[in-house]
Amino acid sequence: MMKSKNTISITFLFLLVFSMMGARCKKDTEETPKPPVTPEVIDVTAYLSSNDGSSKFQKQDWTFSEISENGKPTIVVDAETQFQEIDGFGYTLTGGSAMLLKGMSDVKRSVLLNELFGTQDNQIGVSYLRISIGASDLDSYTFSYNDLPPGETDVDMTQFSLAPDQDFLIPVLKEILAINPTIKILGSPWSPPVWMKTNNATKGGELKEEFYQAYANYFVKYVQEMAQNGIIIDAITIQNEPLHPGNNPSLYMPALAQANFIKTALGPTFEANGIKTKIILYDHNADKPEYPISILDDPEAKKYVNGSGFHLYGGDINNLSKVHNAHPDRSLYFTEQWIGAPGNFGEDLVWHTNNLIIGATRNWCRNVLEWNLASDPNLGPHTEGGCTECLGALTIDNDDITRNPAYYIIAHASKFVRPGSVRLDSNVPSNLNNVAFSTPDGKTVVVVINNADSEQEFNMQVDGKLITSKLASKAVATYVYTPEAE
Repeated sequence: MMKSKNTISITFLFLLVFSMMGARCKKDTEETPKPPVTPEVIDVTAYLSSNDGSSKFQKQDWTFSEISENGKPTIVVDAETQFQEIDGFGYTLTGGSAMLLKGMSDVKRSVLLNELFGTQDNQIGVSYLRISIGASDLDSYTFSYNDLPPGETDVDMTQFSLAPDQDFLIPVLKEILAINPTIKILGSPWSPPVWMKTNNATKGGELKEEFYQAYANYFVKYVQEMAQNGIIIDAITIQNEPLHPGNNPSLYMPALAQANFIKTALGPTFEANGIKTKIILYDHNADKPEYPISILDDPEAKKYVNGSGFHLYGGDINNLSKVHNAHPDRSLYFTEQWIGAPGNFGEDLVWHTNNLIIGATRNWCRNVLEWNLASDPNLGPHTEGGCTECLGALTIDNDDITRNPAYYIIAHASKFVRPGSVRLDSNVPSNLNNVAFSTPDGKTVVVVINNADSEQEFNMQVDGKLITSKLASKAVATYVYTPEAE
């Protein structure tokens, strides 16, 4: 059947109008695009140390915005999974370090101490110190606080005296405490008074059992008299490097002897005198985890012990977790690691960041301490037979200061990971070794090192938000994330 001309015209008109409407709709769509989405800027501050030393713990002008998944390796920080609380990061303030500091002019020393122990923008916030009980090998001479003529003894400590530390160490500690009154202080002996020892010498020998009680009295007197000087000793170790009797001063103290000393003398004497100072055992290398474990396995010794201290001149940092796993109700501390002169910024940065700042804390340590705070241009002072190659975090030459690798290594943690911070769980993707913390003021701090041989872009996921960053090979960065105020 044929259609009429009128029917064809109406149909054509309908199609024309419909196509024009579609074209208009398409044009309207093209002319009114959706407004662009502005990525949310995330409050993250970054401090960088490059392997070549061109940047040393320098604040970066990087801006971080929230991103979507992009296939790059991602460090995921899990704030719900928490581990040990952090006591602090710092150095050993040896008697020699204190002597060099006291040799500076008052004005320059005050500026330097505020830089080290203050918490302002241009300060690194050191929050933990180790000091020697008596001389260490980085004092200018050997001494104890109860040195007597040959043949004499003083079991009741009537002749005990802090006089050897009144010129340098105690005055410097008082200045530090005026800057940071809450800094934690750990005391460690290198040797008891020689009249207590089997060889009557500062170097080597063992503690005679007949003087266990006298030595416990010595520790009590030390804690009490330091307190009278306004210096609270938070913890003591029983013996620095008890398996290394070749230093000067030093003492050989096998695990069984240390256990017996703790449970028969030191622990009960602290308890009887109301001493709250923590007792930390071992204080030596990570290659002998069985030493502290064997003591903690003795319940009569363990009840007096707060935890175990470690160095890393031997063994693997992951061995520390063996001690934690055996006795998870006791703490771990990293109490000493040296940098050998003349130092190599890039190599030292990589090794110490991987093993100490990250490795020790990921293996349950509540602190990390470098050895030591300061040396002079000739790597002194030291005792005869003491360390001749120990490079301080600072080289002090009268009022001239050189900041060495350990200064910056500790700064990457000490400035932002304040006491009371808690370690958080985080994964380790693609050679991006890292450790994360939640701070008392609600910030998240992540220390990252790129162990790859080339630059890496990567993501970090913190508090459910994803940002991207980039690090050159063997560079270290500290990222500080501040959550939005509610």
